[in-house]
Amino acid sequence: VFSFASCGTNDYEFKCWNECTSLTALKNYVKDATDEKSKNFIPKKDRIATFDMDGTLYGELFPAYFEYLLFAHRVLDDPTYTSADQEMLDTAHAIRENKYTWNMSKTSGIELAHARGQAKAFAGMTEDEFIEYVKDFAKTDAEGFKNLKYENGAYKPMIEIVDFLQKNGFITYIVSGSDRFICRAIASEVFNIPYNQIIGMDATILGEHQNGEDGLTYQLPQGDKVIRGDELLIKNLKMNKVSAITKEIGKVPVLAFGNSSGDVSMLNYAKTNTKYKGQGYMLIADDDIRDFANLEETNKRKASWEEKGYFIISMKNDFKTIYGENVTLVR
Repeated sequence: VFSFASCGTNDYEFKCWNECTSLTALKNYVKDATDEKSKNFIPKKDRIATFDMDGTLYGELFPAYFEYLLFAHRVLDDPTYTSADQEMLDTAHAIRENKYTWNMSKTSGIELAHARGQAKAFAGMTEDEFIEYVKDFAKTDAEGFKNLKYENGAYKPMIEIVDFLQKNGFITYIVSGSDRFICRAIASEVFNIPYNQIIGMDATILGEHQNGEDGLTYQLPQGDKVIRGDELLIKNLKMNKVSAITKEIGKVPVLAFGNSSGDVSMLNYAKTNTKYKGQGYMLIADDDIRDFANLEETNKRKASWEEKGYFIISMKNDFKTIYGENVTLVR
């Protein structure tokens, strides 16, 4: 877990950043928002900052999403799991076969198939059992890299950004398309964000002996376990992120950070905050030396997001390091 002792907008030491437009903009914003004499002052209770996880706080190109690799491991490699149906097997094999294909989730139609399969693959586990399973898998070597394990896959510069905001009175949330409990397992401690400030994809939650009975009639007995069900409730992307923020936070963010089309709605929600000045930041994967990247796709995204008025965070130009100086890409 990273820890930084400095605080304040002037004396905070950003060890993992180069001086850049995006970092300067954020420091100026925070200085303004925390100045009680400023017209843009924001009370602490309203300093809400939301972060996507994969590709924004944590590497998503290993060379595929962590949760996709976890699912494939569960279905294809875990000898204790023998309940996969044909769709789950097909999805797991497609992940293995197409993981080096850029944007595979969209081009191969895997996104929803994975989400449905993920709910089934871990049904019956308690929250603690699932989180322990995720943490065990995260201890393995990150495919595509040398000297990196999945548990260390957080972007070091973004650890500093979250810490900087927290030290300046901002309430930080993760709002991810990945499973809520996966985010809790791999990001909560690293980013000092409690479980109740982590929002993500959700499956049903049931009583151990509920056996299909409706939750309006089933009474949870004392000592009964609370377990994961096998049905997908929501894939938390695009407008679903705004809906989840509205329901679970109850306030419009003033800062939002993302990296993909799945985050555009969330950034627009923050930028059009009617009570306070809001800003949106998009991280672009433009470093194909230290990480996996598709520069043609990245340049398209960058142009689109600049038109929308987002601040662009360049992994290539703005990050002194991504995962640490000893981590290298293996092609």
